[in-house]
Amino acid sequence: MKAQHHKKIIASLGIAVIIVLGLAFTPDYFEISKNLDIFNSIYREVNLTYVDNTKPGQLMKTGIDAMLNSLDPYTNYYPENEIEDFKYMTTGEYGGIGSEVYDIDGKIIISDPYEGFAAFKAGLRAGDQIIGVDAVNVEGKRSDEITSLLKGQSGTIVKIKVIKAGQKTPAEMNVVREEIKTKAVKYFGMLPNSESGYIKLTTFTDRSSEQVKEAILKLKESHCKSLILDLRGNLGGLITEAINIVNFFIEKNQEVVFTKGRSAEWDKSYLTVNPPLETQMPLVVLVDEFSASASEIVSGALQDLDRAVIIGKRTYGKGLVQQTKDVMYNSKLKITVAKYYIPSGRCVQALDYTNRNEDGRVERVPDSLITAFKTKGGRIVYDGAGVTPDIKTKDTKHSPIAAGLISKYFVFNYATNYFLNHPTISKPDKYKFTDSDWNDFKLYLKDKDYHYKTRSEADLEDLKRNAEDEKYFDAIKTEYLQLLEKIKQNKNEDIEKNRDELTRLLEDEIVRRYYYETGLISFRLTNDNDVQEAIRLLAAPDKIKIILTTSEKPTKPFNVKKKF
Repeated sequence: MKAQHHKKIIASLGIAVIIVLGLAFTPDYFEISKNLDIFNSIYREVNLTYVDNTKPGQLMKTGIDAMLNSLDPYTNYYPENEIEDFKYMTTGEYGGIGSEVYDIDGKIIISDPYEGFAAFKAGLRAGDQIIGVDAVNVEGKRSDEITSLLKGQSGTIVKIKVIKAGQKTPAEMNVVREEIKTKAVKYFGMLPNSESGYIKLTTFTDRSSEQVKEAILKLKESHCKSLILDLRGNLGGLITEAINIVNFFIEKNQEVVFTKGRSAEWDKSYLTVNPPLETQMPLVVLVDEFSASASEIVSGALQDLDRAVIIGKRTYGKGLVQQTKDVMYNSKLKITVAKYYIPSGRCVQALDYTNRNEDGRVERVPDSLITAFKTKGGRIVYDGAGVTPDIKTKDTKHSPIAAGLISKYFVFNYATNYFLNHPTISKPDKYKFTDSDWNDFKLYLKDKDYHYKTRSEADLEDLKRNAEDEKYFDAIKTEYLQLLEKIKQNKNEDIEKNRDELTRLLEDEIVRRYYYETGLISFRLTNDNDVQEAIRLLAAPDKIKIILTTSEKPTKPFNVKKKF
């Protein structure tokens, strides 16, 4: 044991020597070396003398996370026990049972078993409650804690104790973990009564472009005349996959993106390298506020090259590039190394992490620093605030009552009951939530507490506070209480007033129970406002041409800086 201990000390000293030698070549060598000594001293003293026992690994992870979080949210450390999470982000694959879980009132509930994978094959369904994993009682634990217990090496067995929805007696089952491979293209197909094809791409993992290519070729076999690429909710991923997807619609040897970092090795230009699949087919890209990173490279590059019309909401605004480095003990560091710039020369990064406020908050790039650029055909586009769509669609925010019912899981729980009482429903394109179903839902809510605060109530609370501070409240108290009572009466009618919105939420959750994610996407297409806007546009090729060729005067000065 002593010999092993001495070897570990010698190895650690060797690593320290290598680090110091490496730092000796950096301009801030003394400052870095000094602070490493300080950190090491504090870490040692805390672990040796703190009043309670510490967990050295957890303590160090907390320190590393805090340090990296002071840079930006995308620079992250992954210890060995979190490598499955990292693997999932880059490949869409991980070892586990293939299911998402909710934490509902201290209970761990299956929310979405992936069709065809281990949990699904074992008979687990949405609404089932997990009460034990490998003899560990999980009641009262957080959902992320349970997720880590369920994940593991493919082929290993996990023993799950579960109470099936609608039952009271728990049962145990052995579930064999497997390699969960989630598809990047969740759905593709021809849209009803249209010559337009539709592709839903949810992430940019290492085979995303292969799946998009396969979808395009199959749609062309179905005589697809125009295409909608849906990147809404797609948080991004690998830059190479984004370039490959742009290449399907753009000629070879065209610059898609270039990167510029602190180190010259990250001053790179990325070109299309393959013959395209389709350069003439009318193309619409759908985006929203959750389209980020690689999604913004695809939508932004196709906009800059005047190849596609962008429809939806302004994108997230992530113009940063990360690289993964292996560090000691099978752990990894994902670190921001560069910013990326799309063909017009603009960077879409919306938040300035290098200039935080005194309280540590990060602000958006100010309007005064947002600059105008030109697309290939001379259209005006801007940097510093994500990708602005060519056609903006309305925000679809939940009403206060809908948000309340969702947050309390009443929509989810009602769908569980519905599934237990209805063996089958119509196919997704035919299903409707009936008047009888609606009355049943209202009956279900009768004894439920779904308290929520309207914007009017919040404004009234502000009014009361201000009036009290200024000594006016006694004079308006009667009117204030009358207004409050009227709002309360109107809230009693909110269920019926918001029937259309609540019906759509219920239909979504119910369709998911029977037809899973693919069926849900298919169902939503029938009343998706952004998709309908795209279909109308694609049916009017002259309008597309006008959008893609119309130049306008910039409202901001043009950027004349060179790329490097």
